[in-house]
Amino acid sequence: MQMQSPASSFEVPAEMRAFAERSFEQARIAFDKFMEAAQQTMNTLEGQSKVAQEGAKEISQKIMGFAEQNVATAFDYAQKLVQAKDPQSLMALHGEFVQAQMQVLADQARELTDIATKAARDSAKSTP
Repeated sequence: MQMQSPASSFEVPAEMRAFAERSFEQARIAFDKFMEAAQQTMNTLEGQSKVAQEGAKEISQKIMGFAEQNVATAFDYAQKLVQAKDPQSLMALHGEFVQAQMQVLADQARELTDIATKAARDSAKSTP
């Protein structure tokens, strides 16, 4: 008779897995909406004056940096989930990730808005 260690018999309950998947999907949808809004802002700015195009370039660079940061964070989160030892640590990790990611997305959106506002002001100043 072979005994299994508690760690090898750990299985995440289906309800917890479904909750984590729904929350992760909500975070992904929020990120997709953030990226769509940023892309629309960038497209609007690109169609304006050279000053605005410089702002669009800055926004584009920020978006790429944010995307890289968010993907790295998601992979880090996934790796931590795989290493979770019990349902409590899984839920704690998940809660921390969702809360932190929502704050990061809000901060990123605010930063992009600030850049777009500055670019619009600069563009208005340069228009005769």
